[in-house]
Formats: sequence, structure tokens, C-alpha cells
Amino acid sequence: MQTVQEHKRGWALRDVIFLAIIAIFFGVIYQVWGASYYALAAIPALKPFANDMTIGVWLMAGPLAGVLLRKVGATLIGEVLAAVVEMLLFSSWGAATLLYGFVQGISSELGFTLTGYKNWDKVGLTLSVITSTLITFAWDLFNSGYLAYKPGLLIALFIIRLISVGFFAGILVYLIKVLVEKSGLLKR
Repeated sequence: MQTVQEHKRGWALRDVIFLAIIAIFFGVIYQVWGASYYALAAIPALKPFANDMTIGVWLMAGPLAGVLLRKVGATLIGEVLAAVVEMLLFSSWGAATLLYGFVQGISSELGFTLTGYKNWDKVGLTLSVITSTLITFAWDLFNSGYLAYKPGLLIALFIIRLISVGFFAGILVYLIKVLVEKSGLLKR
């Protein structure tokens, strides 16, 4: 297990370049993924669930940057930079994309913060999934009008969000991390 103490060297040029690659890659994915959201939202029975079913993908850049770079702030910066790329690709959400990127990034970063930046593996990712789910759901209660929903629907939305975030920003990010480590791309 690697700790912050072992990685106090700061940011190397290689780290910055890798972070930029993650942000560009996911910024493009985020922009394309918007079509999935709109396809689900176009189906009346699925419209209330569209955001929660798709949000996990929009939370992948930050945790991936965190687990691969193992730097304080990498999760937040990775998510915000991916949001910048998405916005520059003419995201339908415009400049609000940056605010969402910040909220999603800080909520993911918080999970690693709770470990004292000492666990960049399953425990850190699990906490990141939990904090991301809780904080983004709270955000949507106020920002997306979820407060108007009945308790039963809110519970269903929360469970769907937890599954989406858990699969995409947890399991899938972990599997990508394992593959990148096996490739030797980020030899430490």
C-alpha cells in the first residue's frame, strides 16, 4: 500500500501528461455518453431514472486519475479537466458542466481523503463510490428538483445511482487500473 508520504515528490511532467490524457479521453466519452442520457430520458417511463442510470460514467475520470497517479488532488483535477474538455466539445449543458465536474470531482476526492490518502485500491475506491453517490445525490435533490419526488421514488433513484456509480466509477475503474498496472505503463 502506498501512502502520501511515499509520494510527496509532487507532480512530475509525466503525471501532468497522463492526467491530461485521462481528461481528454473521458471528456470525449462524457460528450458522447450524453446521447445515452437523452435516449433514456426520451422514454417516458425511464425519464426520472435517466440521470441516475447514466451518472456512473460521468464519475470515472476522477477516480481513475486518483488510483493511477496516487496524488492528492488528482481525483478532483482529473474530473474538472474532463468536464472542461466535455464543455469545449459543445456539451448541451454548457458552462454548468464545469460546476458539475467540480461537484463530482470533490465528491470522489473525498473518498480518498477519508483514507488519509493511504489507500488507492479497493477501500479508497469504495469510499469514493459512497461519497460520490451521497454528495451528487444531495446536489441533485436541490439542483435537479429531486425534492419534488415522493420518498419511494427517491429511494429507487438513490439505489440506481449507487449501482451506476459502483459499477462504472468503482468496478470498471478498478479493472482499468489493474490493466494499466499490468501493462507497465506507470512503473513506479
